[in-house]
Amino acid sequence: MAKYERHLTGNFDDFLQTLDTGIMTGSITASFQDGSDFASGGVRCAVRVYERHSMIGGTRLSANITLVGNGDELFLSVIAAGGSGAMFFKINTWGEESFVEKIVHIVESYLNAR
Repeated sequence: MAKYERHLTGNFDDFLQTLDTGIMTGSITASFQDGSDFASGGVRCAVRVYERHSMIGGTRLSANITLVGNGDELFLSVIAAGGSGAMFFKINTWGEESFVEKIVHIVESYLNAR
């Protein structure tokens, strides 16, 4: 399992769209699995699950993205799982780490463009 978390500032909708576009165009095997949105008062939460093929492991893996926003204060949590072909324990996490690194690149590009 690979994990990335980050506090940042920005527009909730713009940042969520940037993540979605970056993930979906970043790999020809990427797919949107499902999502959920919640808002209460000024706080918003979006959960997204993406899946893609891991070239390294030859399996599919998923990334769960949770974005929480309160005004322009945002918190992002990304957790990738899967990609190992072992039955009882993980023998590689390269695909998960690669998926998370691609998302980190999307976040950094968003921040640098501001």
